[in-house]
Amino acid sequence: MIQPVTPDYAALEATPVAATPFAHVVVPHFIPPADLKALATSLPDIRSGGSFPPAALSLSPLMAALVAELEGPRLRQAIAAKFGLDLDGAPTMLTLRGRTRAKDGRIHRDSDSKRVTVLLYLNAADEAAWARHEGCLRLLRNGHDLEDFAAEIPPVNGTLLVFPNGPDTWHGHRQYVGPRHTIQLNYMTNDTRARNELRRHRLSALTKRLPWVA
Repeated sequence: MIQPVTPDYAALEATPVAATPFAHVVVPHFIPPADLKALATSLPDIRSGGSFPPAALSLSPLMAALVAELEGPRLRQAIAAKFGLDLDGAPTMLTLRGRTRAKDGRIHRDSDSKRVTVLLYLNAADEAAWARHEGCLRLLRNGHDLEDFAAEIPPVNGTLLVFPNGPDTWHGHRQYVGPRHTIQLNYMTNDTRARNELRRHRLSALTKRLPWVA
């Protein structure tokens, strides 16, 4: 019987909200080391860049259970309490990434239809690129200078990053090309833009399952 992954919710609850450059929390080892080691052999085989809905991938039972856990009520309630938000009824949108392309990581802020962004990094710490600060997400003080950052998060060791979206939540990373496993979860608004984005998300899931799509 597969032992499910148990995120460290106590660590999330105990981590204070950092205010600079915008409200966020970083929780190292949100996925405990033993669970992360088990997940390392269960990561989906993603050979191209871009974001993939779970329905577009063949997930192992362990990974599928983690996805279900992240979309469940416990994480939602913990994040709502942490940032003083009402997330009851907020639609979720979850995608997985397995590779980063040269064009990825450019400075951006997430769309207004995304109320909260949650990133979970599932990579090992021994990749030399992380030591060179490549592919390490930076939380920026502005929307034009990648070197003017207040926090940098290596995408390793089951680290969790959460931040409510806003007009100044700029982020990006130095160019990195190669494997970089990330789960992104968003709590969405209930307006038309969010519904349209969720619709595109579901269409993407269908398209990426077609056999002629690389």
